[in-house]
Amino acid sequence: MGILTDLKEKLKEELDDASNLLIASKYAVGLTGAGVSVESGIPPFRGPGGIWTKYGEPSMDGYQRFLADPKGWWEGRTRRAGISELIVKLMEAKPNPGHYALAELEEMNILKCLITQNIDDLHRKAGNKNLAEIHGNMTKLRCISCNTRWDRDAFEIKEVPPQCPECGGLVKSDTVMFGEPIPRDVLAKCEIETAKCDCMLVAGTTATVYPAASFPKRAKRRGVALIEVNLYESELSYLCDVVLLGPSGQILPLLVECVNEKLQEKSGGT
Repeated sequence: MGILTDLKEKLKEELDDASNLLIASKYAVGLTGAGVSVESGIPPFRGPGGIWTKYGEPSMDGYQRFLADPKGWWEGRTRRAGISELIVKLMEAKPNPGHYALAELEEMNILKCLITQNIDDLHRKAGNKNLAEIHGNMTKLRCISCNTRWDRDAFEIKEVPPQCPECGGLVKSDTVMFGEPIPRDVLAKCEIETAKCDCMLVAGTTATVYPAASFPKRAKRRGVALIEVNLYESELSYLCDVVLLGPSGQILPLLVECVNEKLQEKSGGT
C-alpha cells in the first residue's frame, strides 16, 4: 500500500483534475492500448521484450496473403514464429486492477463506451459491456463478408478454410491483420462514440497506430477534454488536459477512488 499511497500523493493534483473532468462529463469514452495489459503479463509488440522485437514484425501484406491462400493460412497459423508464445501469454492472462477500474467506471455510468486496440478479451472479462474492439478479439472468429462473429470454441470447423453459415463468406480469426481493413461495423461504432463524447480517457497507448490514434485528436478539435494515463509521455500528451504518468494498473484504481470520494461528498455521504 505504500507504493499506492506515494503515487496518490505524487499525482494528487492530476487525480483531482481528472476526476473532476470525468464527473462533469455527460458522455465519457475510453480508449486503451497494449499498455493496460502489460501488467497482466502480456508482452508488448514493440520495445524491450516485445514479440516483434524478438521475432521481427509480421508481413505488412498478411491479409493479402490470407486471401491468396486461406487454406494454407489456416493450416500454418499455429506454426508461425512468435505466434505460439503470444497465444500462450494471452490465454494465461487475467484482468489487472486497471481493467477492473475501467469496468467500474462503466458500472458507475461515467464511462459510456470503451474503444480498445487490444485483442486479449480482458476488458470483457473484467466486466466492460459496451466495447468497440477495433483490432478484433482473439477469442472470436469473423466472416470477412458479413462481419458475423462467433466464439471460437462454439464454431465447428469441419474443413479449412471454414465458410460462413450465414453468407458463405471466408471465416478467419477476428483479429485484424496487417493490410486488412478495420471491419465496417466496429469502425462505425468507434466513429459514433468519438463524435458523441465530451471527455476521453486514453490509457496505455502511444497514439501512433491509426485509425485509433485519430480518435482523441479529432475529439480534441471539438474541444473535448482529454485525460491520458501512460507510463511515459506520448505523441498525444501535449494535447491532453491532464496527464497521469505511471502504471495504469495503479493509476486507474486511484482515479476511480478519487471519483468515488467526490461523488460521496456531493451526495452528502461520509
